[in-house]
Amino acid sequence: MQGSGVREQGTGMMKKIVLLGAVSALAFAAGCRQDMQDQPKFFPQRGTTFYADGRSVRPQVEGTVARGQLHEDTYFYTGRIDGKEADLLPFPVTMEVLQRGQERFNIYCSACHSRVGNGEGMIVERGYKPAGNFHDARLMAVPLGHFFNVMTNGYGAMPDYAAQLTPADRWAVAAYIRALQLSQNATAADVAAGQHVEQLGDIAQHEGLPASFADEWTLPGTAVYGTPDGKDDAIPTAATPGK
Repeated sequence: MQGSGVREQGTGMMKKIVLLGAVSALAFAAGCRQDMQDQPKFFPQRGTTFYADGRSVRPQVEGTVARGQLHEDTYFYTGRIDGKEADLLPFPVTMEVLQRGQERFNIYCSACHSRVGNGEGMIVERGYKPAGNFHDARLMAVPLGHFFNVMTNGYGAMPDYAAQLTPADRWAVAAYIRALQLSQNATAADVAAGQHVEQLGDIAQHEGLPASFADEWTLPGTAVYGTPDGKDDAIPTAATPGK
């Protein structure tokens, strides 16, 4: 008889627990209103009668800028000052900047322009339109902002490289291009005091390279460059020593 009483007591307790759970669930469900789900709202790419123009997506508020698109330093992002390409860098040129520019240049530019910048890269040798020769009179005279602008927007047959090169990398490449240009026209007076200068032939021997590695290289006799209006200008060039 005592065991039966215990079982009845346990069964009663279980019923109370189940009942309490059911009441709690009902109270919780009653508290979950659907106002947020059922309220009127706009759906992407759908029209509406709420606004006079029938568009649910509203124009961006004038004068606002999306996050990450506030380009306060106009020159850094365009290479232009008052609409004109300028001949200066937006940050100091250090050896690290030049090394970064060399690395990016060798990856993205040398295929067409070659590693020495004479416009006879491997792609050109295989039939692609001749690339710009950084050592001709025209490109020796352009400002640094021109190189940045070309990498940003493209020029003639050259596509833009804005997706491959960040603005900082484009400036680093521009600085390295200028260093390439200076390397072919440098004199003893350009060497800083106390700096040791070696001949390329000696450096080649030290590195175990063939003697021909330091031979003079010749620029293309005639290079064709694309122009913004789609026409081509044939620009004759002269041989330039590589030492």
